[in-house]
Amino acid sequence: MFTGLIRHRGHVSATTTTATGLRLTLSVPVAFGKAGRGDSIAVNGTCLTAVEDARMVGDRQVILFDAIPETLSLSTLGFLVQGDTVHVESSARVGDPVHGHVVQGHVDGIAVVREIDTSGGGWRVRLEVPAPLAVYLAPKGSVALDGVSLTVAGITGNLLEAALIPTTLAETELGKWSVGRRVNIECDAVAKQIVRYLMHFSAGAAHPSAASALHAGR
Repeated sequence: MFTGLIRHRGHVSATTTTATGLRLTLSVPVAFGKAGRGDSIAVNGTCLTAVEDARMVGDRQVILFDAIPETLSLSTLGFLVQGDTVHVESSARVGDPVHGHVVQGHVDGIAVVREIDTSGGGWRVRLEVPAPLAVYLAPKGSVALDGVSLTVAGITGNLLEAALIPTTLAETELGKWSVGRRVNIECDAVAKQIVRYLMHFSAGAAHPSAASALHAGR
């Protein structure tokens, strides 16, 4: 698991199509910590496995990952190109403080930036999320966008709103977003489990109206 607190960013050195999907080569700072074969690392919020021990190139380390079609279909990894900057986060260890929220690295889909409001000195972004995911979002709940733990400022239909503080803008790539940007979204794991139970296993879910209400976000 991860916490959604981004301390390091990496650069895409290369992307190569393979027989099983995509080989992703990232260059990350030494301060990220030595990455070994089999380590789980979140890349823009997507949990990937290092395929071999990282190797040093100059003052940075290079890490290789493989992304399979399932991962590519639900995330933005397939759109990455050489030179792109990505968020990287190593997996949390037992005893680590959770400054964000529990992030699994299991991206649920792709959201699209529809509006950015910087009036009044603030920075609020509105994103269109896949309609089936809206039921898992609630005001003041948690969501991970490109791996960054954020609080839901509002949800209207399938439009998600988030308010970003200056620290987040400075320490992540979110301040460089523009309208039309595609973003990885992972809904809160606890919310997904609760909603699934209510929809499929609770007594009320036996009634179509109950399931319909949940799907509609009411």
